[in-house]
This record gives sequence, structure tokens and C-alpha cells, in this order.
Amino acid sequence: MSAGLLRNSFKGAATAASFFPTLLDQLPNAIVVFEGESQQLIYVNPAAEAALDLSRKSLEGQSVRDLFGDNAPLNAMIDEVQRGRAPAQRQEMMLHSLPGSIHQESIPAHVVIAMFDDLGLIMMEWFPIDQQLRSERDERVTQQVEANKELMRNLAHEIKNPLGGIRGAAQLLEFELPEKGLREYTQVIIKESDRLQTLVDRLLAPHRKAHAMEYFNVHEALERVRSLVLAEFPKGLRIIRNYDTSLPDLLGDREQLIQAVLNITHNAAQALAEEISRGVAQIELKTRVARSITIAKQRYKLAMDLNVIDNGPGIPEEIRERIFFPLVSGREGGSGLGLTLTQTFVQQHQGSITCSSRPGRTDFHIQIPYRKREKVS
Repeated sequence: MSAGLLRNSFKGAATAASFFPTLLDQLPNAIVVFEGESQQLIYVNPAAEAALDLSRKSLEGQSVRDLFGDNAPLNAMIDEVQRGRAPAQRQEMMLHSLPGSIHQESIPAHVVIAMFDDLGLIMMEWFPIDQQLRSERDERVTQQVEANKELMRNLAHEIKNPLGGIRGAAQLLEFELPEKGLREYTQVIIKESDRLQTLVDRLLAPHRKAHAMEYFNVHEALERVRSLVLAEFPKGLRIIRNYDTSLPDLLGDREQLIQAVLNITHNAAQALAEEISRGVAQIELKTRVARSITIAKQRYKLAMDLNVIDNGPGIPEEIRERIFFPLVSGREGGSGLGLTLTQTFVQQHQGSITCSSRPGRTDFHIQIPYRKREKVS
């Protein structure tokens, strides 16, 4: 939101206290508002609470200097705006976390300072620059993946018809062959045709099946995944439950979500072969509530945060940026379709999936927005 629009909104508001919760709470970027003279905070939005890892109650009453230390570029911006030399200031700078925060580190951020003359208040808005870069990268990757999936769907349709003809011809030829020994060759053609048919069906499956949309308990779905994986890997693997049991029911296709998470978890278990042999393998299933998030340029008040985290060797660097592409696999003999289908399922629920990986920790992060039904306390 532009500083000018915010300034006009403030002029029309009866009091700052009544205005802040109705608008600024919904904005995705971190925002604090402070008095011009004392520079004491009178308002902190939820995004700022999350950025500083401190509650609104503990932050209100602090000064800007308490928040970010003696930051000369920031102080200069505030001074310029306060003296009326500019209605707003924008600058990229390093911000330091409040002492006592669990994240005491400097971050590069884009900062906006705006003055509201009628109220004598100053607003500071900021967002990490890496967040913007990550958003742009994710958008490019999503577009590339969509193009690849469209190509694969078209290829699958083109392959399907001649494949049926090849299989049918092999069956007819088998009946005409005089020697049984020669039928081994026709069986190879038939079996390989069937294998390709299965592959084609898997490529087309997510776009054929109608969604069975219903409200369901996410943790019940995760327990199903957990039991399936532990049945296949009963020894040496620990699957940790890290659930937020206050999550409301999610509207979606329960079986699709199970399959999506199962694809990730099963891949993780297979990648943990060495750790399983040593009895130290673990996969964490973590759920949380995400507030005020943006997915594919769409703003949502609430979303489900789901992480599947393993302590394996990590995804090979050469394929890390392409793991959601069709037919890309880091495992010998893998089809390279599991994560592609998982991404398709998640996107069909207006969600997003990302992955960060390094040796010792791979984290698949799924976000699916909630539809209005229940409120999270």
C-alpha cells in the first residue's frame, strides 16, 4: 500500500487505535507506527511480531532505537520525513534485530518511512530483500514447471494411441508365431508397452480425477502416511510428530493430500538408507498455522503450514533447482514423477510447495490456504 493512500486513510479515521487493527494487521510486510517526538512504538502489526520474534505487548512502548540500535541510515530517513523534506523515504539497508530476540542477526531489507502530519505519527514498513528475490525466483520456477507439465501432458496424449497399437500388434503376432521361443520377444514388447502405459497414466492422472472436496483433519491424514511408511521401514527410522493440534479442518481432497505427503515422506525414507542402517534416521512431520500469507499473488488470512523434514544426505546440488520437473529423479530407478504429482496436487488446492536442502537436513514446506469455516484460536 502506498504512503499516500495510508495518509488519506489516517485522515479519515476517528483514532489511530481504531484504524490500525482494521487494515495494517492484514498487510504482509512488517509495520510499526511510532510517535514522531518520542519515537515510542504505539502499534506493531502481526508481520512485525513474526519478523522480530517478539509479541506486540512486549514491543509497544519500546523506541525505534531500542528496536534497531543506533542505525545511522534509518535515523537519517526518519529525520528527513519528520522535518517535512519528503513525504516518504525508501531505502535498502541493514537492519539489526532487537536485543533479546532469538534471531540476533543483521538482515538486508527494503525500508519505507512515512509521516502522518495530522496525527504526528510515523510509519515504518520493511521486508527482507531475500524474501522478494525468493518470491521472484519461485514465480519463475512455477512458470517453468507449468510449461514442462504442459509439454509432458501433450507428449503423453501423443504416445498413448500408438502405444495401444503396438501392444495390440504384438498380441496378434504372438498368436501367429509357430515357435513358443519366439513369443518371448512379443512378451517383451507387451510388457514394455504396459510399463509405458502406466507411466502415461501417471502423467495424466492428476488432470483426470475430479476432486473429492471435503473438510478433514490434517493430522489423521498424516497418521495414515506415517503408518504406511513405518510399515515399509519398520527398523532404524523414527517419524516424529510435531503437530499443532489447534489446526482447524482443511477443505480439500483428503486422498490427494495423503498421496502428496506420502510421495515426499517415502522419498525421504529411501534417501535415508545409510542412516536407517545405523539406526539414526528421522523424519519430522510438522504442522503450524501461517497467518497473512501470499501464495501466487493471492492474499490469505490463514493457511496450513506443513513441513516434512529429514536428516538425510540432502538433494544433489545439480538437480536441486529441478526436483519438481517431470522425469527428474535423484535416485537410480526412480520415475521422477512423485514430486511432480505432489506439486500438482498442492497447486490444485491453491497452495505452494518449496524445498530447501543441505547435507543433514532437507525440508519440504507445503502451504495450503484455509477456506472460511472455523477460526484458529
